[in-house]
Amino acid sequence: MTIFIFWLSFSALVYTYLLYPALLRFFASGKSQNVITYGYEPVFPRIAVLMAVHNEQNVLSEKVQSILDNKLPGSKIEILIGSDASSDNTEIILKELSLSNNCLKYLVFKNRQGKSAIINELARLADADILIITDANVKLEPDTLFHLVKHFKNKEIGLVDSNMRHKGLKHCGISFPENAYITREVKIKYYEGVIWGTMMGPFGGCYAMRKELYSDVPPLFLVDDFYLNMEVLGSYHKSIIEENAYVYEDVSNSLVEEFRRKVRIAAGNYQNLRHFSKYLTSTIPGLSFCYFSHKVLRWLGPFFLGGVFITSFLLSENYFFFKYLFIGQIFILSLPIIDYFLGKNQIHVIILRFITHFISMNFALLVGFIKFLKGVKTNVWQPTKRDQ
Repeated sequence: MTIFIFWLSFSALVYTYLLYPALLRFFASGKSQNVITYGYEPVFPRIAVLMAVHNEQNVLSEKVQSILDNKLPGSKIEILIGSDASSDNTEIILKELSLSNNCLKYLVFKNRQGKSAIINELARLADADILIITDANVKLEPDTLFHLVKHFKNKEIGLVDSNMRHKGLKHCGISFPENAYITREVKIKYYEGVIWGTMMGPFGGCYAMRKELYSDVPPLFLVDDFYLNMEVLGSYHKSIIEENAYVYEDVSNSLVEEFRRKVRIAAGNYQNLRHFSKYLTSTIPGLSFCYFSHKVLRWLGPFFLGGVFITSFLLSENYFFFKYLFIGQIFILSLPIIDYFLGKNQIHVIILRFITHFISMNFALLVGFIKFLKGVKTNVWQPTKRDQ
């Protein structure tokens, strides 16, 4: 039984991190993205850009301008922003922006609501065919919205994610490993969309969906973008990434800041796992396969890593292979400590930083699972620190 648990845990890790992406790349070979799209033509869907903000005075004006710089054929853009009890100059800036731009309207929430509650309210107010849900710190290119919305000419498409790019990469923190991880995730999600139209969740920074498919995110849910994506897939619509819809965000460089964010996301992941467990046996092509292979196995990663660690220890007394494997794991677990002290002396070894990132990411999943078991008490958020 011990050997069985070892190989089960080991195989699950190899499959979700290595074999599954390779299978997707193979299946996607020769396939193309959705081609039923709008061109620059007079008839174009009505668009509403929704944004929940809290203390975003440093980025808000630039973000709104990046939206206004998008020119769409025959379409009027409506911008709806909800201030979640901001205590800085965010609401003053919103007032000034609304006076100079008739398309912008804002709501002020005196008590903290959380992002999903505010987006729920804004979605109800939106007079549009397509909702663009975005974050204040994510900047758009002048053609981003066009590339997102063009796919909705295809009635099967329910949600389209943007292609997240990062700036502010620094050798002194975790920005390079985090950027590499997200870049790889973009490609995996692109393949899922190309093959079956079952992209496993937008990144949340900027994505588009049909308003008719929007359903209120339940109270206290932490990962609203994944919830909405799964609701779209469950309605027999497709979810894809548009690689030409570029958006830009400062990548996280602080291990502590990113760990805090990933713990929050992890707790939300387990909320979604419980809520959408029914999709593990879905008859929708590709949905169960992608959900289990890409998300569920990743979320269970800390337990598989623990299974490999514990079983190799138990087997080490009788097998040299497991003895050396256990010693190797002890060594790998010590590398983040070495990386920390080297970093203190301005020595940055990229391979050590990648190992630190992987271990911290899985530890965040474990902490998030404990938070989920204790019960999520609030879904309010603090914006990630800029220019780390």
